[in-house]
Amino acid sequence: MPSAEVLSWVRTRFMPHIWCPGCGHGIIMHALIRALVALKKERSNTVLASGIGCSSRMAGYINACTLHSTHGRSLAFATGIKLHRPELTVVDVMGDGDCTAIGGNHFIHACRRNIDITAIVMNNNIYGMTGGQASPTTPIGAWASTTPYGAIDPAFDICKLAEGAGASYVARTTIANPRQAETYITNGIKKKGFSVVEVVTHCHTQFGRKNDRRLPIENYNFFKEASVPLAKARTMSPEELAGRIVCGEFVNKDVPEYTEQYRKLVIDKVRG
Repeated sequence: MPSAEVLSWVRTRFMPHIWCPGCGHGIIMHALIRALVALKKERSNTVLASGIGCSSRMAGYINACTLHSTHGRSLAFATGIKLHRPELTVVDVMGDGDCTAIGGNHFIHACRRNIDITAIVMNNNIYGMTGGQASPTTPIGAWASTTPYGAIDPAFDICKLAEGAGASYVARTTIANPRQAETYITNGIKKKGFSVVEVVTHCHTQFGRKNDRRLPIENYNFFKEASVPLAKARTMSPEELAGRIVCGEFVNKDVPEYTEQYRKLVIDKVRG
């Protein structure tokens, strides 16, 4: 049973939620709330931004300062909030399509700027809410409503994309390891800079029923069996890693944070 402190972060008046029974987004929301509680964050100083999609409904369920924005643009809104009020804790929750398709340019430049925002990307390899279309992370060969003969586009590796673009903290886990998800989200929020935590989850309604993982438990077991710790992955060949989910902390570096640099530049110009 969740503690009273955890429950205080939930807008119970909006329950029951709209997620399908067995959806992994609830596991991610619980991990995020536990991380915020562990860090002793105040709801009045915590902002949760989201775009459009199943994952973005999370902003409606968490009892903090929340912003439900337009598709793919949540990082632009979150950036404005952080620039205006850099003392706030800003978390952006996104789906894989929301983040890497229409929001891809915002994502790349948020990484490049290294602004102090934590991006939680819920990757279920599909557009779940809008009809089951293939997303930029849909695996080659997977079926979707827009790939009736199997996807042929190479999939993005969200963590490699974030690392290459300059994020200061990058990690990946799955909903089959909720404690690890909580740890990585905690580390991401604590990090001074742009943090990306990819949590691989499932949409059994849109992706699973087309790809032999119709039940939530089948997806959960798949993630457990397919996950490989980063340390072990470094000893494996590309052939051995095919179809596996590498989990771990890929980047944890200290680089100048954007709002601090911006304010320093403005103050210096005014004084100069």
